[in-house]
Amino acid sequence: MRSEDKKYVDYIIEKTVEVLSVDSPTGYTKEAADHVCKAYKELGYEPAVTVKGGVLVDLTPDISSDSMNDGGILLEAHIDTLGAMVAEVKGNGRLKLTPLGGLNPNNAEAENCRVITRRGKKYEGTFQLANASIHVNGKYDDTKRSYDDMEVVLDEAVNCAEEVIALGIMPGDIVAFEPRTRITESGYIKSRFLDDKLSVGILLGFAKWLKEEGIAPKRKVYHHITVYEEVGHGASGTVPADVTEILSVDMGCVGEGLGCGEHQVSICAKDSRGPYNYDVVGALIDAAKSAEIDFAVDVYPYYGSDADAALAAGYDVRHGLIGAGVYASHGYERSHIDGVANTFALLKAYLT
Repeated sequence: MRSEDKKYVDYIIEKTVEVLSVDSPTGYTKEAADHVCKAYKELGYEPAVTVKGGVLVDLTPDISSDSMNDGGILLEAHIDTLGAMVAEVKGNGRLKLTPLGGLNPNNAEAENCRVITRRGKKYEGTFQLANASIHVNGKYDDTKRSYDDMEVVLDEAVNCAEEVIALGIMPGDIVAFEPRTRITESGYIKSRFLDDKLSVGILLGFAKWLKEEGIAPKRKVYHHITVYEEVGHGASGTVPADVTEILSVDMGCVGEGLGCGEHQVSICAKDSRGPYNYDVVGALIDAAKSAEIDFAVDVYPYYGSDADAALAAGYDVRHGLIGAGVYASHGYERSHIDGVANTFALLKAYLT
């Protein structure tokens, strides 16, 4: 990490931990959006909450895209996370869930969670296999982990549906899972929902750097902290009229067949929806090489981004995708401070 970047990377980690502590499953993101708005205001910006519930910020209000050949660029990261919703209050007082986004039940078994009622009351519970005691259930090993075979066991003295309903819990209530955030002495960042709250922290760090260092980017820059990304339409609206490029800052994939590691920034050339703009990918590679940034270029086999959603909605823009390397996506995820620093450095090199 460059010495001059350390205070900004420290700030990124601080803000990431803060945002991770605010529950924001898809469809329940107001508290997290308010938290991010406050952070931008503290940096001296004027964020606006969109009708959809995201946060839009003009980082360069004194720059006009009219005089710039490349037009404006919109950097996007999403504040919504995986989670669940109560689908049924069962007769035994347990809760059947339906997922919000791609929360795999295999990755959530025995995880602590919070049920958030319509009145804002929160109840603790644990997501378990039905009949979860190995000493009782002879089919424990053979039972597929699915939402039909798993349930939330509330930490309340309830034994029937009527007692649960009396607490104010009903179908449609949000279920948020414990992030279990840890920063290790060796610099690893471990938590659920680094996808994509780590990138929200990175964008806040970039905004802080621009403001405090008095940097004038080469082009007009906006930030859009989106919601509903985990269900596919986060960035399908709210693209300013002068924007000609969208750069999604999301998690970089780490796994078999890919080159990226947790200490690097990943530049995505193609995901499951198709290739990213050839010129944008090339320019990102050139910027990374010029600044001697540790990076990898990869093809993600099972992935879609906010930038994809914007193009699918019909916006006539170029698009790209970068992100710090994250292992175990949609599970208990892990990245490293070096990956954060390299992603931050690439944004600086590409935009200024």
